[in-house]
Amino acid sequence: MREGSLETPTRRPIAWRQAEFYDEKKLDNELRRVFDICHGCRRCFNLCDSFPRLFDLIDESDTGELDSVKSDDFKPIVDACTLCDMCFMVKCPYVPPHDFDLDFPHLMLRYRAQQFRRDEISPMKQRVGETDKNGKFGCNVSPLANWACACSNGLTRPLMQSVTGINKNAALPKFNSKQANALANTATINTAAPAHGRKAVIYSTCTGEYHNEDLVTASARVLARNGVETKIVYPGCCSMPQLEHGDIERVANSAITIANDLAGWIEKGYDIVTPVASCSLMLKFEWPLIKPDDENIRKLSQSTFDIDEYMVDISSREGLADGLKPLHGGVTLHIACHARAQNMGRKGADMLALIPDTETKVIERCSGHGGSWGIMKDNFDVALKIGKPVARDTAKAQTAYVVSECPLAREHILQGVEKLDADKPAAGWDKGGIQVQHPIQLVAISYQGQTKNG
Repeated sequence: MREGSLETPTRRPIAWRQAEFYDEKKLDNELRRVFDICHGCRRCFNLCDSFPRLFDLIDESDTGELDSVKSDDFKPIVDACTLCDMCFMVKCPYVPPHDFDLDFPHLMLRYRAQQFRRDEISPMKQRVGETDKNGKFGCNVSPLANWACACSNGLTRPLMQSVTGINKNAALPKFNSKQANALANTATINTAAPAHGRKAVIYSTCTGEYHNEDLVTASARVLARNGVETKIVYPGCCSMPQLEHGDIERVANSAITIANDLAGWIEKGYDIVTPVASCSLMLKFEWPLIKPDDENIRKLSQSTFDIDEYMVDISSREGLADGLKPLHGGVTLHIACHARAQNMGRKGADMLALIPDTETKVIERCSGHGGSWGIMKDNFDVALKIGKPVARDTAKAQTAYVVSECPLAREHILQGVEKLDADKPAAGWDKGGIQVQHPIQLVAISYQGQTKNG
C-alpha cells in the first residue's frame, strides 16, 4: 500500500440511488472506519470544527479510542461540516486512489441524506435555503427587506432569530431592487479586443441574481471590454443549500433542469461563466458525481468556468484589452474554499495581478462562513472564531479594497474585522451603495479608471 497524496485525487460518483446508501448500520460502520483513520492522522485539526469535535469526543471518551464513543454522539461532528471539500482536496492523504478510499465530505453528505429521508431536517432550516423563493420575494420588497435584515435593526432581527434560528448579529445579503437577468445588458462589445469572437453566458447565480447585481453587470462589462459577446441567464439556483441538507434528489432535479436549459447555449458555442465559486463547483464537480450518466450535465461541466478562471484564460490565450488602471490603496483578496476545491489554482490572485501597479495581499484560508451554516444562531460565534485569523490578517493589511471569490465570505470576514476593531465598519469597504465583494468588480473599476476607494 502506497502512502497517500502521491497521486491525483479522484472522486467516486455518489451512490445516492442505491438502497445501501441509506442503510443505517452500514453508514455507522463506515463512519467508524473513517473516524478511526482520522483519529490516527489528525492532519485536518485546523480546518472546520468537525475535526476538533471528533478528536475531543474520542480523547474525552473512557478509553481514549473510538470504541468507547457512542454513535449517537456523532451528530455534532456532522453538523459542523460545511462541505467545503478542503479536507478532501488539500489535507487528507487517504483519498482515492489510496486503498483507504476516504471521502469525509461525501460521508457527511450521506449522513445528512439519511437525516433528510427521516424528516430530521427542520422545515424552517429548509425554508432558509430556498434561495429562489426568498430572493424573488426580497427583490419585490427590497427597501423593506433590507431594512428588516439589517444587523442594526433591533426590532426585526431578534424576532428573526427566534423564528428562523438565524443569528441576530450575522450579516445577511442585501436584496437587489430588480433581478439581475431583468436588467438590460448594455455593455458594448469591443470588436478590437484580442479575444473578440468569444461568446459566454453569465450564469448569474442566486447571489448575483437577487443580492448583488453589480457582480453580474461588472462581469458583463469586463467581458464586453475584452470582446466577448455575453448573455445573462438564470435558470435557477444550483441547489447547494439543498446539498447541505442532504436533499440529493432535489439537487439532481435542479441539475437536470439547468443543464438542459444551458445545453442550447453550449451548442451555439457559448462558454458558461459563473461569478460565484460555490456555483462553479456545483456545475463542474458535484452535479456530475450525482448524475454521472447525464450527457447535458457532462457537457456543462466541461464548458463551465469560474469568472476569474475565464479572465486568466483570455489573458493567457489572446491577451486582455488595454485600459486597466492601478487600484490605489491596494487589495486584500480572500481565496475562497470552493475556489480552492476546483483545483484550478489561485485564479483570483492571477487575475488581479494583471492590473498594473496594484499591490494585492492574498489570504488563503477558511473564512469560517460555510454558506448558511455560519449565519445560524448555534454556529455564528464558532464561524467567527474559525475565521478570526483571516479577519486579523485583513485588518492588518489596511488596504482600500477587500474582496473574496465568495461574496458571502467577504461579508463574514468584514464582520470579523469589525469585531476586532470597531473603527473599521464593514460598510467602509464599499463604494457608495455598491458592495464591491468580488475581484471581477475590481477589474471593472480598473477599466473604468475609478481607482480611488470611496
